[in-house]
Amino acid sequence: MSERPDLSPDPGEPLGALALATPSWGGWGGLTALRIEFSSRGDRVAGRLLLPPEPTRRPPLVVLGHGAGGDAEADYLAAAAGPWARAGAAVLTLDLPLHGERRSAKLTDRLAAALAAGASHPADRLLAIEVHRQAVVDLRRALDAIEALAPELAGGAGPAPDSARVAYVGFSLGALVGAAFVAVDPRPRAAVLALAGAIGPPEVDPAAYVGRIAPRPVLFANARNDTTVPADRAVALHRAAGEPHRVTWWEGGHRDLPGRALKEMWHFLAPVLGLDREAARRRRE
Repeated sequence: MSERPDLSPDPGEPLGALALATPSWGGWGGLTALRIEFSSRGDRVAGRLLLPPEPTRRPPLVVLGHGAGGDAEADYLAAAAGPWARAGAAVLTLDLPLHGERRSAKLTDRLAAALAAGASHPADRLLAIEVHRQAVVDLRRALDAIEALAPELAGGAGPAPDSARVAYVGFSLGALVGAAFVAVDPRPRAAVLALAGAIGPPEVDPAAYVGRIAPRPVLFANARNDTTVPADRAVALHRAAGEPHRVTWWEGGHRDLPGRALKEMWHFLAPVLGLDREAARRRRE
């Protein structure tokens, strides 16, 4: 059996976490937007944090992971982040390795080609494994950074996100690495894995990790006409999951999940994060 990479952060590496005011992205005016930076395995990781308007207490945190070719400000992330922040969640997005501000003229296109071809070449396989490892460590360090920044956020931007109420939502590449992230990190209470399947090198195949998320709930969202993640690979990932999990299929292809899919994700997350109860309380007041 292939050896799986070590997905543990170095506890001795300084976080160097920073939070800086930035213009809101995705057209979501009226929301506090912050640029988050921190260090991870010697790399500098940047992301965006949207805070809900006038939260009555520390809001839960939803971390969004983009797909291959995307970045922290991808349109489909903004389409989820804005409404979810207005509904009461803090929403964090990151540039995954070799994406966004971390793009490499030499390696980013090679990674995309390797993922499309199944990373069959030995060098491509090693690249895919290393990107997977870096991404998972980045996500774990991101939660550490939010915890470390809590006093600073509370002193200026408003209530800091509640590190005890965290969920993860990943799309495509973000879902592939997200399966391992949630499996090895106990902090996320739930996961949404969209447009993902049992693909990639055996060392980082999400099907090898997804069963370890249980008993935390998982929602799968797949597209019926997805030619990037074939249906049989999606089903293989679903079957590897523990309980509870739920599977949804949507019309469309790999890049056009409908808005109804995002609404279904929110209906899945809100009770886990306690936001359905908070909304009901606000209606009674």
